[in-house]
Amino acid sequence: MHKSLCLLGLAALSLAACDTSKQQADTSAATAETVTTTASNTAATQEKNGIRLTPFTDSPKFASAALRLNTPAAGATVPSGAVSFDYDLTNFQLTKMTGGLHAEHMANSAQGQHIHNIVDNQPYTAHYTTEFTKNIPDGQHVVLSFLSRSYHESLKHRTAYDLRVVTVGKPAAQPLNVDLKAPHMFYSRPKDVYSGNDTKSVMLDFYLVNTTLSPDGNKVRATINGTEFLLDQWAPYMMEGLPAGENNIKLELIDGDGKPVPGPFNTVTRTFTLQP
Repeated sequence: MHKSLCLLGLAALSLAACDTSKQQADTSAATAETVTTTASNTAATQEKNGIRLTPFTDSPKFASAALRLNTPAAGATVPSGAVSFDYDLTNFQLTKMTGGLHAEHMANSAQGQHIHNIVDNQPYTAHYTTEFTKNIPDGQHVVLSFLSRSYHESLKHRTAYDLRVVTVGKPAAQPLNVDLKAPHMFYSRPKDVYSGNDTKSVMLDFYLVNTTLSPDGNKVRATINGTEFLLDQWAPYMMEGLPAGENNIKLELIDGDGKPVPGPFNTVTRTFTLQP
């Protein structure tokens, strides 16, 4: 009897030891996973000269949203002056506030979700209806349109944008020589003036066509107030630590060797202002 009890006691102790070892192993694994995740997040954030740049990809998704520009037709010539734009839109609601975490930390449009319309990589105009007119100078122009969340973050999947060449009025003596199938980068944000809480986190967003970014391939070189950052993923970036007043940003699409990728819009410089 005593011998059986001893054997049972030893078995219980052995099981307890196994359970303790398993708990320690699980705890170690969880700790290792936490460390790995933290290290990954730390690697994603770049900080130089007090400026912090952090990519984010957790905004509300609209994977089935689609934008189609009906008029002006691709390659069309339209009369001088105000050009009429007419879009078809599916699975995306204009004028709706996007919501989500980032809506609380970045400059939001009071009118909600919208369309960004960019002509020749000039500052975009925001539109909250699928039909509008826009004054465009005579000549041949590259027009990019894409869907935007209420806080101006672009939707980056293929059906969310349209790129085409349109001629307004009399074409210039030297027509554009733009290959729409070549790699292009367009500037979107930041733009204009930020004030109050909107100055704490300012979004950097750009639009890529016919290219991707990777550590070994094309990248975007962002020079912010003279400080250079290399961006190897196409995502919006949160900029923090920017000084009050005028700020300067230069974006360049570069190849794996650091050389500029040819294209009329692949290098651009803009200024924006922070008013705390």
